[in-house]
Amino acid sequence: MGLAGAGGIMRPDTVEGSKKKVLVITNDSTVFLSDGFVSAYDMFGGRMTEVKNLYDRLSQITLTNFGIISGKFGFIPSNRVVMKYDFVPSCKEDYIKLQEEKDFVGMIEFLAKPFDKVVLCVPKDMFEMLIPSFPDGKLIAVTNKQFKKLCKEKNWSFYLRKGARVGNANADAIVKEIEEFVKS
Repeated sequence: MGLAGAGGIMRPDTVEGSKKKVLVITNDSTVFLSDGFVSAYDMFGGRMTEVKNLYDRLSQITLTNFGIISGKFGFIPSNRVVMKYDFVPSCKEDYIKLQEEKDFVGMIEFLAKPFDKVVLCVPKDMFEMLIPSFPDGKLIAVTNKQFKKLCKEKNWSFYLRKGARVGNANADAIVKEIEEFVKS
């Protein structure tokens, strides 16, 4: 289990006195850490590890929640108990299929409303599907360079996706941005 626990539904005990709420979203990984039933947070390793580490760091700053776009369940809080499954979406066609079956876009749009900031670390085709889900000024996007101009237009923070998910330099910058946001 990570430093901040298994994530999930807003944990008011994360940071005493903080009123700003942050939601971290990523998609599942093909690296399953258990054959049994565990939280989604504890189930995935591999490329999700960087995002879990970012979530753990942000949880020390402000009220933070972590959600995962799962190939089996759609969008879920990371404290939801899951088991290993077969379908991990990996391309645009898979994301469209998942959307048709689970409406993860609608769930994220609805569930992200009460959060002050959303950190979104997903592949570019999934990112493109989620663009209408967030109002101007709310998103911290870790994504492909093709969305840099759009992010600027919508007053979203843009970080170039490096490697599997976030990258150390981006994680440090996002933590600093959230620290400043919480102080404002």
